[in-house]
Amino acid sequence: MADIGIIGAGSWGTALAYRLAGNGHRVSVWSIDPAECEMINRDHEQKVKLPGTLLPHTVQASEELRPVMSDKDMLVLAVPSPFTRATAKRMAEFCKYGQLIVSVAKGIEEDSLMTLSAIIGQEIPQANVAVLCGPTHAEEVGRGIPTAIVAGAADEKTAKYIQDIFMNEVFRVYASPDVLGMEIGAALKNVVALGAGIADGLSYGDNTKAALITRGIAEITRLGTAMGGHPETFAGLTGIGDLIVTCASMHSRNRRAGILIGQGRTPQEAMREVQQIVEGVYSAKAGKQLGEKYGVSTPIIDEVYAILMENKPAAEAVRDLMLRDRKTEISQEWTA
Repeated sequence: MADIGIIGAGSWGTALAYRLAGNGHRVSVWSIDPAECEMINRDHEQKVKLPGTLLPHTVQASEELRPVMSDKDMLVLAVPSPFTRATAKRMAEFCKYGQLIVSVAKGIEEDSLMTLSAIIGQEIPQANVAVLCGPTHAEEVGRGIPTAIVAGAADEKTAKYIQDIFMNEVFRVYASPDVLGMEIGAALKNVVALGAGIADGLSYGDNTKAALITRGIAEITRLGTAMGGHPETFAGLTGIGDLIVTCASMHSRNRRAGILIGQGRTPQEAMREVQQIVEGVYSAKAGKQLGEKYGVSTPIIDEVYAILMENKPAAEAVRDLMLRDRKTEISQEWTA
């Protein structure tokens, strides 16, 4: 049995609290919102962001960081990516040397172009930072639907420890040393999922969705490997796996926001209607800048950025994607 503190009481943090408590671990949760803490402690349920998932009475929430962080075997940082740096700054004061922090959000910081684990490492240099990501909707994890995910860490011992803590008959955890590749795939798939949602909002079909998914993973792989990620990562759970589930499911806030944008809403209107952080909106700017920095072609990411940030009509963006210069799909040359 481990003592675990979860920093963030949104849908994903709550689903992981449910999963970890179900594995027999002692779990406490931090939220910046006193009303969320009261709701969890009173009703044992995150009724707003994850209704229907009942937490064991042993799971308690607090708006104070110190009791949730003190003497913990593992901390799970589950706040939305735009708030990772600010939260890590607050955590640093209470973080012991060597403290394991598992980052479970997905995103790239707009200004610095840093991954979330790099941000945490910068703000809490005494910590041992790892990541957990893959094709996982909180709604399904909270219902005990069979799920596979990946623990990424710089050393094998840490990755295997995270596996042992999380894994059970409905939650299979793989291990990987490619933390960078995992985080790049996890962040940029949200941008492509926005594009897939926009296509749905424009009433395009399965042909379009298949093209966006396959050409989207090609872009992510090109950029991710240029940045130092391993090619296998992008063919796995945190690459194509995460991209498929995010582009195809109505659980995906990025796809839902994209549908609304395709139907004519502004990005701001779409985010208000979804009522959750749409992380692909933040990652689109970073993805475009990273493509430019590493000299990698990212046409889908660039067009999603143009729709979001430059008010480009969605139908025009699709037309420009379709009418780009002719390309070959693979690098192999003809022999005849």
